[in-house]
Amino acid sequence: MIAFDRPPPASRPLAERNVLGGILATCSSDPLTGFFRDGCCRTGADDAGVHTVCAVMTKEFLVFTVKAGNDLVTPRPQWGFPGLVVGDRWCLCAARWLEAAEAGAAPPVVLEATHEKTLAIVPLDLLKKHAVPPA
Repeated sequence: MIAFDRPPPASRPLAERNVLGGILATCSSDPLTGFFRDGCCRTGADDAGVHTVCAVMTKEFLVFTVKAGNDLVTPRPQWGFPGLVVGDRWCLCAARWLEAAEAGAAPPVVLEATHEKTLAIVPLDLLKKHAVPPA
């Protein structure tokens, strides 16, 4: 699900890690993503969806997620959500990304911006198979 109107925590931990063991990179500031709407795929105790996978939206995934009941396409101005389009980066729920992968609709993953807590749900080898090539 989309998380809206969540204030950022008082302080951001300095050493959050990505799935490769490095410092967690920003996923997107336009559109502004993340459970805390700080651009990073961080998670916390209130994030039941574990929004930790930085993914690049594809047409196949956007169609898949609408059919699965999570419309990421329709703008929701009342929540400051512009709606996503192909090419946007967005912090996805790890379980939804895995579900999409199992259905053959997984969007590419930015490993450097995908939080290490994703590994409790999605195997690293599977993430690497869908990785965006490093810049």
